[in-house]
Amino acid sequence: MARTLTVLAPVAGTVLDLADVPDPVFAQAMVGPGAAIRPTTGVQAAVAPVEGVVSTLQPHAFVVTSGTHGVLVHLGIETVSLGGEGYTTLARRGATVTAGAPVVRWRPDDVTARGLSALCPVIAVEADPETVERLVPVGTVVAGGTPLLRWSPGDR
Repeated sequence: MARTLTVLAPVAGTVLDLADVPDPVFAQAMVGPGAAIRPTTGVQAAVAPVEGVVSTLQPHAFVVTSGTHGVLVHLGIETVSLGGEGYTTLARRGATVTAGAPVVRWRPDDVTARGLSALCPVIAVEADPETVERLVPVGTVVAGGTPLLRWSPGDR
């Protein structure tokens, strides 16, 4: 039976097109379709965008899997180069989380101070683009409070 996932904004900020992300892997939706968020400044808790299991957890990125469908949250671009500096994981890999539960704490300003982009791609991993609808075309989103994407993945 097919189900629809509502993907919440994992960080507070302003919604952008994936094409605006300065990384071709995300900009060309090679990992999957989605949206990007320019995060607000200050300390932020990046939250689980869906209810599920934290299946992948790095300081700068995580995937929450709901059933067999994963949502990737990447906190900045090329931030793997920071080696986790400036990020604090708040959940553990394998943990079951509710949508809106804190997963990583970070400061987007620290990322930009190092000359990197703090844009946050939010990706429906390996999804058919026809199954993902962006619910916020432009504007401000609240972490854990604003529905960002509607994903109707069907069965797989």
